[in-house]
Amino acid sequence: MARYLMLLLCICSVPQEAHSAFRIGLVLDKGGRDDKSFNAAAFKGAMKAKEEFKAFVKYVEATDDNAFESHLRAFAQKGFDLVIAIGVSQVDALRKVAQKFPNQHFAIVDGEVNAPNVRSLLFEEHEGAYLVGAIAAMVSTTGKVGFIGGMDIPLIRRFELGYASGAKAVNPKVKVISNFVGVTGDAWNNPTKEKELAVSQYEAGVDVVFSAAGASGAGLFDAAEEKKKFAIGVDSNQNWVKPGYVLTSMVKRVDEAVVATCREASDGKFTGGTRRYGLLNKGIDYSVDSFNDKLLPESVRKKVEEIKADIISGKIHVPDYYKLKR
Repeated sequence: MARYLMLLLCICSVPQEAHSAFRIGLVLDKGGRDDKSFNAAAFKGAMKAKEEFKAFVKYVEATDDNAFESHLRAFAQKGFDLVIAIGVSQVDALRKVAQKFPNQHFAIVDGEVNAPNVRSLLFEEHEGAYLVGAIAAMVSTTGKVGFIGGMDIPLIRRFELGYASGAKAVNPKVKVISNFVGVTGDAWNNPTKEKELAVSQYEAGVDVVFSAAGASGAGLFDAAEEKKKFAIGVDSNQNWVKPGYVLTSMVKRVDEAVVATCREASDGKFTGGTRRYGLLNKGIDYSVDSFNDKLLPESVRKKVEEIKADIISGKIHVPDYYKLKR
C-alpha cells in the first residue's frame, strides 16, 4: 500500500498548467524509454503528441511485472485522458484496470485487450521478419543465419517463424540457429546474456543475426562489432547504433500508432478495438539510410522490394505463428 501511495503521489505531482492540457500517461516495460526499441518508439510518439497539440506527458518505467497494474491504476485514478501500456506483458494488468475504470481511455502496444475503452495497437511482425530474413540469407556468405528472441512467448516466436521463412524462401539450404534470452520479463533487459548468445552463434559460423529482444539487443550489437559480423535491428531504425555492422532494421512504426491514437483521443474521436499495422499501411518495413546504404547491394534491395510487393498482393503467404497455434 505504501509503495502504491508513493507511486500515486509521483504521478499526481504535475505542474498546475498541465491540468488544463490533454494528459497522456505512458507505462513502459523494463526496457525503459532508452531501449532503442519499441519503448523508445512509443516515447517518441508521445513526444510528437506533446509537440503537436501541447499535450502533457508523464511516463513511468516498470521495475517488474508486478508493478504494471499499480502504474496503470494510478494514472487512471488521477484521470489522465489517455493511458498507454507498452508491451504484451501488460495485457492482464490493463484488462483489470480498464474494467475498473470504464470511462477512461486506454491503449496497449503489442497486446490485445477486448474492451470498449481500450485500443489495441498490433503489428504484423511476421511480415517484416520475413523481409529481413530474406535479406539475411541473401547477404550471408556462410549459409548460416541467426535469430535471438527476448522472452520466449508467442509474439517472439512469430518473429522467429517469419524470419526463418523469409530466409529459406530465398535460400532453401540456409541454416537458421535460434536462441532466446529467457522465459521471464527480465529477458527484455539482459544485454549481457544476449551478447553471450550472439558470440556463440557467430563462432558457430553464423554471419547475420536478427534480434527481437528489446533492450537486450544492445548485446547483439556489441557482439557484431567485436566479431566483425552483421546484426539486424528491430522495432526502431537501429542502423546508427553500430554503423557498418547493422545490416538493416525491421521497423515497427509504434511512434506513428501512438501519436495517431493520442490525436484521435484529443479530438474526442477515440474508439476502442484493434488497429493493425503491416506492410500494406506502412506500419512495418525494413530500413535503408546513410548508415547501411553501402551494406545492401542494389540487387538485394530490388529482390526485397519484389518480395514486399508480393506479400502485399497476397502472392506470398507469410506463415503466422499465431494462426499455427489455433
